Amino acid sequence: MVYVTGKVRNPGVFVLASGSRVADAIEAAGGLRKGAKPGRINLARRLVDGEQIVAGGLATAGAGPATGPQPGMAPGTTGAGVVNLNTATAEQLDALPGIGGVIAQRIVDYRDAHGGFQSVDQLKDVPGIGDRKLAEMRDKVSV
Repeated sequence: MVYVTGKVRNPGVFVLASGSRVADAIEAAGGLRKGAKPGRINLARRLVDGEQIVAGGLATAGAGPATGPQPGMAPGTTGAGVVNLNTATAEQLDALPGIGGVIAQRIVDYRDAHGGFQSVDQLKDVPGIGDRKLAEMRDKVSV
């Protein structure tokens, strides 16, 4: 179940099959409005249950209602400057303490392979992230 809003013909909440992509959610919302562009979202990314997709806006796919980006904020971050694991770029993750480019890419790869993160604790499933690294990151990331 995802909430599709922004520059789509019929915004709303849609129930889609497991494994569906952002493009499928936009199509379920009637597609983009005439002349609209998808914005800074990855149309090929797998959906995460409960996420919000803002088509044609400043926010990126995966933005949740409580922790998602607000207009004018860097995509992948929240109001508190916390990085959203489900929307952040590898570059944004790389900027976290103790995370380099390799681990950042592993986080993105894990997210893409598993349809996103349901909790911050799932970071321990990413190769190279253990209890210590998770403790350093916990207050700097969200889902």
